[in-house]
Amino acid sequence: MGAALEPSVVRAAGRDPRAFETFYLATVNDVIGFFTRRVPDPHQVADLTADVYLAVLTSAHTYRESRGSPRAWLFGVARNVLFGYLRTSAAERDKQRRVQGRRLLDSDDIDRLAGRIDAARASHRLYAALAALPDSERAIFELVALDGLAPTEAAAVLGIRAATGRVRLHRARRTLRTELADLDPALARRLDELETTR
Repeated sequence: MGAALEPSVVRAAGRDPRAFETFYLATVNDVIGFFTRRVPDPHQVADLTADVYLAVLTSAHTYRESRGSPRAWLFGVARNVLFGYLRTSAAERDKQRRVQGRRLLDSDDIDRLAGRIDAARASHRLYAALAALPDSERAIFELVALDGLAPTEAAAVLGIRAATGRVRLHRARRTLRTELADLDPALARRLDELETTR
């Protein structure tokens, strides 16, 4: 910094364009020097310098002379900007290191992943619909649809008459077909097939 800056100029820099210009012209070479000693990329030096002065615009009113000179305050701002950049830069390098040598997703992978997400969403709806069934209907449906028993076998497992089992199974399928009709036409066909094959 060339001439010493008045604290009032620093505090006014956030709201008075002339005070900001005075502050900027008196300090910009010091800020550039601060970053050129720490960052090898000249484009990044320019970006970091701009970030410092953006921070000055929003925080100049917080400067207190009792906490140090305007130069010390400005270098504190520059240091915070630098640490933010280094943290972000380190996180980006860490991400790149972790990805390095790994195959990134291509469009087929993304399509398969989207399909799995859709299937998981559909299965959540199916589980919710099953959970909403009365226990007696859900029990026979699970024995038939999931465990592969014939309706008469499922009724025997549950200790009910075969006709009662068929009625409960029909109600469960009808409820599920209604609840899940918009989800997947193939599921509705599968429920119909279960109805006719057993």
